[in-house]
Amino acid sequence: MGNKVSLTTQNRLIISGLILSTFLIVFIAIFAIFNIQKKLNEGYKSFGQVISKILAIETIELTRGLNNTQAQEALQLHFDGILKSHNDIVLLEFKDNKGNIVYSGRNNSHKNTKRANITVTSPVNSNLKTRNETTIGSVTVALSGNVINQISTTTRASLLFVFSIAWIVFAFVILINTYLITRELRLLQDGVKKISTGEFGYKIEGQDVSTEVKELFNEFNDMSNRLHIYEEQNIEQLTLERNKLEAVLMSIANGVVVCDNNDKVVLVNNHAQNLLEANSENLLDTEIQQYVDTEGNFCFKDKIEEFKDTPLEIIESRPIEFNINIGKRVLKSIISPMFTRNKDYVGYIIVLIDMTKEAEMEQMRTHFISNVSHELRTPVTVLRSYIDTLHNYGDEFDKETQKEFIGTLNQEIIRLQNMVNDILDFSKLEANAYLEKEPSDIISLVEYCSNQVSVLAEERNIKIQISKEDNVPVVELNQTSIERAFTNLMSNAIKYSPDNGTIYVNINNKDDSVEILVRDEGCGISPEHQKKIFDRFYRVENNTHTIKGTGLGLNLVQTAIEKHHGGKVFVYSELGKGSTFGFMLPIKAVQPIEEMTI
Repeated sequence: MGNKVSLTTQNRLIISGLILSTFLIVFIAIFAIFNIQKKLNEGYKSFGQVISKILAIETIELTRGLNNTQAQEALQLHFDGILKSHNDIVLLEFKDNKGNIVYSGRNNSHKNTKRANITVTSPVNSNLKTRNETTIGSVTVALSGNVINQISTTTRASLLFVFSIAWIVFAFVILINTYLITRELRLLQDGVKKISTGEFGYKIEGQDVSTEVKELFNEFNDMSNRLHIYEEQNIEQLTLERNKLEAVLMSIANGVVVCDNNDKVVLVNNHAQNLLEANSENLLDTEIQQYVDTEGNFCFKDKIEEFKDTPLEIIESRPIEFNINIGKRVLKSIISPMFTRNKDYVGYIIVLIDMTKEAEMEQMRTHFISNVSHELRTPVTVLRSYIDTLHNYGDEFDKETQKEFIGTLNQEIIRLQNMVNDILDFSKLEANAYLEKEPSDIISLVEYCSNQVSVLAEERNIKIQISKEDNVPVVELNQTSIERAFTNLMSNAIKYSPDNGTIYVNINNKDDSVEILVRDEGCGISPEHQKKIFDRFYRVENNTHTIKGTGLGLNLVQTAIEKHHGGKVFVYSELGKGSTFGFMLPIKAVQPIEEMTI
């Protein structure tokens, strides 16, 4: 806009200069023509007076000594000759001293001339040599002015031509000078435009320019070169910082989506792409509000509108948090504003945190609390009712009935104790404390645990059959935790085995490990449940599996074997054909696993 106003002012100055010079030249031309015309008229009038005086003298000489008739004839003959020989003379007239016209003659070539341009009258004196002159008449000469008109026309044309040439030359010089100045300014303007568009380092070629402009061009080129050097350094620094920022964002474990103040996605890290199940090509330069979840809902739209409707000073201290569902994942989303160092708002950042496991854990905890509450309520209710009955009516029962009541109380107490032990054991094994290990005879351990649960097996007439390979090595282990794990497997096998069934226990050598298998003849486990059977709080609930529990037993087995001993647990099962649970223990103790993937 500034260049445009300057250029308009320059044009106005040029036009004003041309108009002023035109008026000045026209004024000078008119003034010169007027003065020349005036001088020509004065000279022409003097010329007429000279002719009239000459004719007056000639008239005296011609009429001297002649009578009137002779004098008139002589004058007529002489004046007619003059009229014929001088085309510029329109009229010759001779009058006597009384004013009577003696001769009057008109030039035939000027018949159409109604009025002469110049008329001069001179007296005719009788004696020109003496002082006592007597006026005998007068001679009148009328001139057409054609000559003076031709001279004036030629003079005017010449002056107009000269002044026109001078004006044209003057205007041409001004235009050429203006063009040269404008060309230099245009070169400078083009250079400024190049700089404004970021083309630093652009140079202006200053050929055929004035010294002052050349110095200006040199200063401009020096400035452009300095800007180019600064730009390279700045771009290198910015690129380095941007690469650092992108590297940090890309390596963040959580998903990060960066949007500008027009809601366009400008950056998305790899984890966010995985969580949103979309690649960068489908997300970059798109509005994040248009993203839809697995159910086809615009999961970000409402929250981003809420974010925009909330004042920045509030949203800065309390970012908006909400959950979205992508497939089977539950993602916690946090929207926070993004500012520059000058506190200018430039967009917002969406942080995506995978809360799937936490949501599952929360669901399992809720289910666990419900199960534990129910499981605890049952034995407590039984214990309270039986104890209350024995307390109030015990004397009325015989010994057999009292023994039966006490047996039931004992079973419920054992059941309650097992549930409490499961919960306590779960808390202990979840801790990362290192368990002391020592060489132990795994065969003796299996036999001891089998004897412990044999009472439960005998109640349902279930047999326990143990088979072992020869030369089973000694294993470094924590005896308490392995006893608990193996007892859990045996208890489960007894629970799910049919009456009069058999439980098979096998101890095998496996290279540098020992394998223990517990196989029952129960109803089996379907494949979809086998994948989650070792998850904490997970229980198989269907028409077949109706036995109550906390859902922690198998997870305790996995934790003890894999996390604290570096072994491996597994299950083989088929519906209607029983299940085989087993684990492998390394002969040499290993360091506990800090984090176990379930």
